Amino acid sequence: MTTSVRKAVIPAAGLGTRFLPATKSQPKEMLPIVDKPTIQYVVEEAVTAGLTDILIVTGRGKRAIEDHFDRNFELEHYLEKDGKHDLLREVRMSTEIAEIHYRRQGDPLGLGHAVGIAREHVGNEPFAVMLGDDIMVDDAALLRRMLDVHDRYGRSVVALMEVSPDDISSYGCVEPEWVEGDLVQVKSIVEKPKKDDAPSNLAVIGRYLFTPEIFEALDRITPGANGELQLTDAIGLLLKSQTVYGLVFTEGRYDIGKKIDYLRATVDIALDRPDLKDEFADILVDILRTRGLLPTT
Repeated sequence: MTTSVRKAVIPAAGLGTRFLPATKSQPKEMLPIVDKPTIQYVVEEAVTAGLTDILIVTGRGKRAIEDHFDRNFELEHYLEKDGKHDLLREVRMSTEIAEIHYRRQGDPLGLGHAVGIAREHVGNEPFAVMLGDDIMVDDAALLRRMLDVHDRYGRSVVALMEVSPDDISSYGCVEPEWVEGDLVQVKSIVEKPKKDDAPSNLAVIGRYLFTPEIFEALDRITPGANGELQLTDAIGLLLKSQTVYGLVFTEGRYDIGKKIDYLRATVDIALDRPDLKDEFADILVDILRTRGLLPTT
């Protein structure tokens, strides 16, 4: 697919407090799902969709992300010496997958601030924002469709998913006007509304495509709760000058910031692996039977 979008920004500066103590000394984005760190799934999704110029916004204690996508000559030497060519290909692939750049977010001032840091790198181009702890296991289908909407209309696009009324207060939420199929025009957007105040049950999920005008909007927003700059507020300002679209999707997403979704992703992805699925399925069945959660016969 040919697209006018070339660049992706991956905010990965969060503290990962929901996974303490595991994230005390390692980035949450480096938590492995089977044998691959979370952030590599995000980078691979971008590359699959044709975005190979990637900026990762990191913070203190996130050096392991840079090391992962860098060369490790000693490791490569021993893998080659021992004839472990499949592993060698995997290791080298992570270093050659894309043109990856890094910027640090000095203070945890919110997602809006993290996106604003990308301004110099992005320049006057449209770009994708892909949250580092949201992974899509869909062969980049959602991102490809978002790129298609942007190329058709030349406007920003956000990914939307229906969530329960009880969960909407955890997300940005939009007031939609349906255009066609699963495409909506965003009429308004609000950050983490109370259940009774939500304009819909469509939540903004961690994939965005922005026109460069988002940076002007980011310049105009003021800090909200906890002194953070909310990306949602900037999208609300952008709506005053240009149309923003939303694309509704239903499957393929895992919120790795949640323990239960992390476990679900691990199980689902392991069961999709030809080298693991049969033995792993037997183990799962055995565990469930041992715990009385499945019949023994």
